[in-house]
Amino acid sequence: MVQLVLVRHGESTANFDNTYTGWSDVDLTAHGRAQAHVAGQLIAASGLQFTAVHTSMLRRAIMTAYIIQDELHANWLPITKSWRLNERHYGALRGLNKDKTRALFGRQQVAQWRRSYTAEPPHLARAHHQRRYAHWPTSIIPTGESLADASARLLPYWNDAVVPQLRAGHNQLIVAHGSTLRALIKHLEGIADTDIDGVEVGNAAPIVYTLNQRLAITDKVTLAEK
Repeated sequence: MVQLVLVRHGESTANFDNTYTGWSDVDLTAHGRAQAHVAGQLIAASGLQFTAVHTSMLRRAIMTAYIIQDELHANWLPITKSWRLNERHYGALRGLNKDKTRALFGRQQVAQWRRSYTAEPPHLARAHHQRRYAHWPTSIIPTGESLADASARLLPYWNDAVVPQLRAGHNQLIVAHGSTLRALIKHLEGIADTDIDGVEVGNAAPIVYTLNQRLAITDKVTLAEK
């Protein structure tokens, strides 16, 4: 048996402001940092140990991963940051308040954009390039994504970087974002496209999967304070 732990970042400033974020690089709030410390403490109390940490290239996930490593006294662990673990790109909705978009576009349309597997938000007119992605082709920068699009870019990383480690019996920790973790959970649990809208991933609530040699799930637990 091997363990895979998934953690969404702690509360971000965008979470607090109720705005769409996507690939925008926002920080954790003080509450989000505290949540990350608690997540690390819960993982430490469980006795789980890892051989590697995987996170996105966005600071809210990176800082959450660092804080968890602090709590595990495992700062020495190799940590890989990949654009493939970035949050789903919300296109032209990025930076807008979610309640205001409901008033502007209607609740049904916003719910479709946010929760559907295949619906895409309005796209940006052009991609916004940043120095952090300079080592990759400019084509990796989205102008907007559905959850299906986010899944398509996520799964190659899962298959190439995480699966071999799990198959070798090495526990892995992934610290990422609500949408990309929903996409991974959909893949792991075989959730239908029409049912993924009901899946929620809370901030800094560690999800622990126990997997067999075929990487089939034998147990799933969400760690929480008692």
